[in-house]
Amino acid sequence: MAAVLPAAPPAQRFRLDMPVASFLIRGASAPLKARLLSVPMALMCVSAVTHGELVFGLARRPEASALRTAVREFLVRLDVLAWDSAAAERYGALRALLERLGTPLGNLDTLIAAHALATGAVLVTNDQAFRRVEGLSVEDWAVA
Repeated sequence: MAAVLPAAPPAQRFRLDMPVASFLIRGASAPLKARLLSVPMALMCVSAVTHGELVFGLARRPEASALRTAVREFLVRLDVLAWDSAAAERYGALRALLERLGTPLGNLDTLIAAHALATGAVLVTNDQAFRRVEGLSVEDWAVA
């Protein structure tokens, strides 16, 4: 009988926040481009919350057809992870905790952090405020 090996753990996913997604769409800095080239696209994703922020930005600038094309091309290359009940549970607990500690994040940032926590993803951001969220793995790809 052949030995059955345990399944390999899933590869670490990298969740891009809104500013990082925007940098990529508009043209990334040299350090960000270098880091992006070192990570397979299949490991990068965005939250449905970030997707919504991108669509909001487009709705505010209906005349920006080149931007609309760039955003749509960006979104077809990455997984957009759905907001689910696990993310909602994390959000409620995280928001209450941060308020109790007197260190709340903005509502959208709290949604993004909770979603990354719920899926075990590394949040790629240059916003240092996310480092206040205990247990959240954060990386800044915009610096060398």
